[in-house]
Amino acid sequence: MQTRRLRTSIFIGVSLDGFIARPNGALDWMDHGGAVDHGYTTFMATVDALVMGRHTYETVCGFDHWPYGTRPVHVLSSAPLGPAPDGAVVHHLAGTPAAIVDELSARGFRHAYIDGGITIQRFLRAGLIQHLILNRLPVLIGQGIPLFGALDQDIPVRHVRTETFGDGLVQTEYEVPAIA
Repeated sequence: MQTRRLRTSIFIGVSLDGFIARPNGALDWMDHGGAVDHGYTTFMATVDALVMGRHTYETVCGFDHWPYGTRPVHVLSSAPLGPAPDGAVVHHLAGTPAAIVDELSARGFRHAYIDGGITIQRFLRAGLIQHLILNRLPVLIGQGIPLFGALDQDIPVRHVRTETFGDGLVQTEYEVPAIA
C-alpha cells in the first residue's frame, strides 16, 4: 500500500531586504502585537504537524506562550532536545527531508508547516515544498538570516495571490510545481 504524500507549506515573515531574523536569531524587528492576524489562524487550521529546526524551536521556546497548542511539532536536530514547554507535543527527528516527509506521511499526517531558515532551504532544495506564503514586513534590517539560500537549480513558482494590509505588510502566496 502506498502512503499519501504529505503536503508541505511555509508561512513566514521576512524583512523587505529578505531576512527572517537578525544574525543572532532575534525577531525584535517584527511586530508581536498580534493586532492583525494576516491569515495565520486560517492557515494553521489546515496544518496537522510542524517541522522546524532546532534554532527555530529554541527561539519559539523563548516566547511568552507556546503558540502551537497540542499540534505535534517535529524538531530536526542531531542532538537531544531539552524538556518541551508545558502542554507542547514535541518530537525529535533527524534525517533527510525526503525521509522526514515519508515518515510523517506514513504516520498519517496530511499537511506540515515547515519553519526555520535552514530547514526551509533544505526542503526547497529537495523539491519538497509545495506552498509558500511570504509576509513581507515594511522594514529594512540590513543584515540577518536570509530566507532563501544558494540553490543547485532555479525553482519556478506560480503566483497565486498578493494582498496588502493597512499596516504595510504585503502577503504573497505561491505554489511550487513539482520539478520533473
